[in-house]
Amino acid sequence: MAALVNLPTDLLRTFITVVELGGHSKAGAALGRSQPAISLQIGRLEELVKAQLLMQDGRNILPTPAGEALLSYAREMVRTNDEAVSYFHRTDRSGVLRIGLPTDYAVAFLQNTLTRFLHDNPQVDLEIHCDLSRELHKMLRAEELDLIIATMNSPRMPYLSRSWVEQPIWAAADSYVPDPARPVPLGAHLEGCDYRSRMVDALDGAARRWRVVYTGPGISGLQNAVQNGLCITALTKATLLPGMRELAEDEGFPRLEQLRIGLFYKHPRLTAAGLHLVSELVASLESVGSGVTKVTPG
Repeated sequence: MAALVNLPTDLLRTFITVVELGGHSKAGAALGRSQPAISLQIGRLEELVKAQLLMQDGRNILPTPAGEALLSYAREMVRTNDEAVSYFHRTDRSGVLRIGLPTDYAVAFLQNTLTRFLHDNPQVDLEIHCDLSRELHKMLRAEELDLIIATMNSPRMPYLSRSWVEQPIWAAADSYVPDPARPVPLGAHLEGCDYRSRMVDALDGAARRWRVVYTGPGISGLQNAVQNGLCITALTKATLLPGMRELAEDEGFPRLEQLRIGLFYKHPRLTAAGLHLVSELVASLESVGSGVTKVTPG
């Protein structure tokens, strides 16, 4: 039996930091090591996995395909290590955490995971920002947010920790009766919303006429409009409220394209409180809506 290879967390931490901060010098500054020491650690990790992990693209340092595959595991291993150390060392959990949520998820998480986290960690102040996913990604890159939950436009994206596949559903008031002779009355978030584009694509593909009768940035206003019979929309099962029902394909509403949802953060920038919140989110994200399925790393 071949000997098992152990991947030291200090090497994995260095690898993550180089990728997420964009170079050996920035990683060295963040970790308190010299640039040659960082290079040696990356070399040692490449020896252990027997693969090149980083490549130069102009001035940028990017992970190779092997590096991309390792990155998912590395982030999880280092996060678990840091959460364990935090537990036994009773690391201080305080300060401000800036969380970015897409509008559709805001209700479910504010009422559950985030409120529970605040109750258990009264010294932490949460700042919640709800926006389109594309804006949340920009804010994370600019370090205006600490962690985000957002939709993904590709299977691999920077700062990804976990991802899920979700099936959006058509939602209408219980009393809604489709009228094939009239355009479908749509309620939607602003242009750029992934749910909006999926509704339009599905109806166009089925040659169904439609018109947007309600537009707004908040989930509550959209839910009210649906409950009152003003429009129909695409939602997650978690945001389907009493007084609403799911519309079926045999009523003329084609299946909507799935969404990939991700949990993103820059590990080198995250505090002990942030790491604890990530663990809470990882434990609870899978329970948000029956259409959510975990996608394993790699």
